[in-house]
Amino acid sequence: MGYFNNNTGYPRDLLASRAVIKRENYALIPTDGLVKNIVPGFEECDVTILSSPKLGATFVDYIVTMLPNGRNEAGYGAEGVETFVYVIDGNIKASAGEQPFDLSTGGYLYCPAGTMMYLKNNNGDKNSQLFLYKRKYSPLAGHSAEVVSGNANNLEKIHYEGMSNVILQDFLPKHLGFDMNMHILSFEPGASHGYIETHIQEHGAYILSGAGMYNLDNEWIPVKKGDYIFMAAYCLQAGYAVGTDEPFSYIYSKDCNRDAEL
Repeated sequence: MGYFNNNTGYPRDLLASRAVIKRENYALIPTDGLVKNIVPGFEECDVTILSSPKLGATFVDYIVTMLPNGRNEAGYGAEGVETFVYVIDGNIKASAGEQPFDLSTGGYLYCPAGTMMYLKNNNGDKNSQLFLYKRKYSPLAGHSAEVVSGNANNLEKIHYEGMSNVILQDFLPKHLGFDMNMHILSFEPGASHGYIETHIQEHGAYILSGAGMYNLDNEWIPVKKGDYIFMAAYCLQAGYAVGTDEPFSYIYSKDCNRDAEL
């Protein structure tokens, strides 16, 4: 199995963790304590499962470190399952079915339900790190999703809720064929949400840079680069950036474009 951060041997201090797990509500998962999982189809890869239905999520998030010969040639996804990959660092070759894409840092690929995703490290003798997502697609009569690929560096930078120091980037088109979206939200030091949010959507968020304080169900919790946050439906949530040298930025998923089911 092994640990995500490769720390081994005897502990140097008291056993403690910043992790907070409240199933069906929220979770903060730092890198310390994460383990590597063996997931069929991923070869020469260190795969760590973050959110899953066992936590209360309707999706599964992963951090995948592709070693120099890392690959998934068996295909990631399934009938009725949509997938998304974001390159945190490195270079990979990805395919949506037989459609190839070269993705570097900031690159992404969305595959609609039934389109298999294939992945291969293309970073020479270096690793590549990926944020990976899958979810059962909720179809809507008369509408369908399509393959989407690009790079976050080329996405429009939107002033979030009219605030120039909070930037939102949307990865997927805003039409009813999509039942989810992926975003990056970035706060300049000192910036914050305009209010504490309460809504039906759930999120899985991986922090790409900086540090902040995050309100999760009215508990203020310090978070930083490399941490992962799960927020269930109706979990109170908001954050603000701390520090002086870089934005507090995270990539996160959001279910959308569907009515609530009875």
